[in-house]
Amino acid sequence: MSTTPLTAPARTGEPLRRLLALDAVVTGANALAYLALSGPLGRFLGIGSGLLLGLGAFLAVYAAGVGLLAARPHPPTAGVTGVVEANLAWTSASFLTLALWLSPTAAGAVWVVLQALTVGGLAVLQHRALKARQASQV
Repeated sequence: MSTTPLTAPARTGEPLRRLLALDAVVTGANALAYLALSGPLGRFLGIGSGLLLGLGAFLAVYAAGVGLLAARPHPPTAGVTGVVEANLAWTSASFLTLALWLSPTAAGAVWVVLQALTVGGLAVLQHRALKARQASQV
């Protein structure tokens, strides 16, 4: 068992690990909010509490996986690529769901757009950091 704390990536200076750690923390916070406050958040956002509970459970597992990648001294390229692709898929699904399925409150619509842009931005930064790491290893 490793004794490396999950906060270690923030001190390493490696941008890729810091971005993965940030992704895990932000996603984990969302997961906890959706799990613990699905009723009040659902009413405020105009999104069903059952959907928020399901998303919360999914995001908790996803955050744990991303956190494990961030804790590795050298996160594997395939794992990081999977995170980037999952984040891009989440971004696309958020916009499609908003356009085709959800009828949230104004606050909910703003929330969906902001979280999608945040996740998409993280994906772009993670992709760039992965490419920079690969270029420095040549």
